[in-house]
Amino acid sequence: MKTLLTLPNELSKIKEIKQLYYKGNISLLEKEKVTIVGSRRPYNYTKNIVYELSKKLSKAGICIVSGAAMGVDAIAHKGAGSQNTIAIMGNGLNQIYPKINTNLIKDIEKNGLLLSQFEPDFKATPWSFVLRNKIITALGKVVIIAQADTKSGSMKSAEFAIKQNKEIFVLPHRYKESEGTNELLKNGYAKAIYDIDEFVSNIAHAKQNQSIQDEFWEFCQKSPRYEEAIKVYGNRIYEAELNGEIMIKNGIIQIC
Repeated sequence: MKTLLTLPNELSKIKEIKQLYYKGNISLLEKEKVTIVGSRRPYNYTKNIVYELSKKLSKAGICIVSGAAMGVDAIAHKGAGSQNTIAIMGNGLNQIYPKINTNLIKDIEKNGLLLSQFEPDFKATPWSFVLRNKIITALGKVVIIAQADTKSGSMKSAEFAIKQNKEIFVLPHRYKESEGTNELLKNGYAKAIYDIDEFVSNIAHAKQNQSIQDEFWEFCQKSPRYEEAIKVYGNRIYEAELNGEIMIKNGIIQIC
């Protein structure tokens, strides 16, 4: 077990986090991530959709973040595959909870990434799960709440996600089922996923665009010559200059 020396950018504004312990592959923190959470007692409909959704997101290169709890969390981790998932624990990493997910948690420790803000021997409490939910929602580019009652930990996660300005998605459920997520839809706090392939495609496309943007700014930070930049990025250079994002000085590109 090790301690992260620097908190990920997504977590830097959460005042309760003083340090993070980890086991596993910390390079997963650098990937595009989607959070999936939900009920510990999901309907069969929810189970099937969550598994398909997390599997297809993972195949598209998206890392799945969840809390290793029973139900939706465990299914999301399994769908992603242990090598492409991050589990945020409500206990110290010397503890395993829930015991029923022992094999899953050990697989993630070996192939994926376990994170905890709690001391290694800390045992889970109701309030520690609430605190860890802030990390779960903060890490994801978007947050998917697959199923939730109105008074549940998943709805507390929804509150965190809203405060963190995260885009929230839910599964479409029938009347009187998953009343928490239906309430989020009704009040305009969430969007429904009606087509899994379309949703995954949109997330992957956004990831690709962000990667291109990152490459562009990394290139400009090296202060390339204007002629060289035009050859590599063409009209993107003109757009950046017109938008006041870069300036040309003595034939050299500088970031404004």
